[in-house]
Amino acid sequence: MVRIAVVDYESGNVRSVLKAVEKVGGVGFLTHNSDEILLSDGVILPGVGAFGDCKNKLEKYELVETIKSVVDSGKPFLGICVGMQLLFEKSYEFGEHEGFGFVKGEVRRFEAYNGFKVPHMGWNRVCLSDNRLFYGIENNSYFYFVHSYYAKAEDDSEIATCRYSIEFTAAVNKGKMWGVQFHPEKSQQVGLKLLKNFCDICEGKL
Repeated sequence: MVRIAVVDYESGNVRSVLKAVEKVGGVGFLTHNSDEILLSDGVILPGVGAFGDCKNKLEKYELVETIKSVVDSGKPFLGICVGMQLLFEKSYEFGEHEGFGFVKGEVRRFEAYNGFKVPHMGWNRVCLSDNRLFYGIENNSYFYFVHSYYAKAEDDSEIATCRYSIEFTAAVNKGKMWGVQFHPEKSQQVGLKLLKNFCDICEGKL
C-alpha cells in the first residue's frame, strides 16, 4: 500500500488531508522527519496561512533542503494551496519572500473590485489541461478555493487555470512535482479522485 508523507510544519488543515488520503486507499502519515519524508512513496505539502510564515516554519524544521531533494529525486510531490505557491520564485504577501523557485512566476494579492471579494472563497470552475493528475476528471469541474493571493506561472508548468476577477494559475506540473491552488481534500468526489490519481502515480499505476 502506498505511503504518503504529509509534511507537518504547523500549517494547519493536515488532518483533513490525511483523512482524504486514507479514504482513497493510501496510508498517510504526518511527519517533519526528513528521513521519513525521503523514504515515503510520495509527499504532500499542505499550506494554510501566510507564505512567509510557512516558509519560515519549513526552515525551522530544516525541511527546505529535504523538499528540494524530494523534487530533484523525482519522487512524486504535491503542494496544496500555499504549498503550491511556495513552489514559485517569490510572493508579495506581507512583504517580499523567496519561494523554492521550481516554477517561474510570482504570487500577488487579488484586487477587490466589481463585486469580487477577497479572499476568493468557495467553489469555482477550473480549466484543466491533459495531465495524469486529472485522469478521469472532467474539464471545467468545480474545486474548492480559499485564498487571498494568487500565483501566475511564467513558464510551461501551468496545467490548469481559474478565473476570479482575473485568470490565475490553478495547478502546475514539472516532472513528478505538482501543485494545486485549490483544496482537493475539501472538493468532495472530484478532489478525492485527484488524490487517488496522485496515490496511483506514487504507486506507479498511472
